[in-house]
Amino acid sequence: MDKLRMCTPDLADENFWKLAAIFPNAVTETRVRDEQGREILERAIDVDVLRQEISSQVVEGTQERYQFAWPDKKKSVVRANEPLTKTLRLDRDKSVGRDGTPGSIDTENLYIEGDNLDVLKLLQETYLGKVKMIYIDPPYNTGSDTFVYDDDRSIGGMNFQS
Repeated sequence: MDKLRMCTPDLADENFWKLAAIFPNAVTETRVRDEQGREILERAIDVDVLRQEISSQVVEGTQERYQFAWPDKKKSVVRANEPLTKTLRLDRDKSVGRDGTPGSIDTENLYIEGDNLDVLKLLQETYLGKVKMIYIDPPYNTGSDTFVYDDDRSIGGMNFQS
């Protein structure tokens, strides 16, 4: 015989886990005080992040927090949520098999060249739960004027480039 639950469900807890499943980027922690006045960490939903995730425009938030930030981060979240009308296409001439054979196809190890965000969005749709590792090589020293990071270093007559 099944045991009867002697209380109603915790709807806040259920709703938290539903939101967390749909919007994992919005899950965070916050410091609260328990009944004894001790400071503890409690799970929470970052409302500013959630608002940005469901908006097609940049949303300005008011809450300060530690976070990984860069110029135009909010615009990149909007762009990440936009629909994509691209596809991955095999280039057999650039392909190399596991044994080094040019033009060979190795379905276990793939080299994909393209915009990082676009490729990750495409992989997410088809390969969710199937990818063991993704290595992203940023485009340093491209000579492009649009590249923001200053990657030329000169120390004591020696030049270093990232």
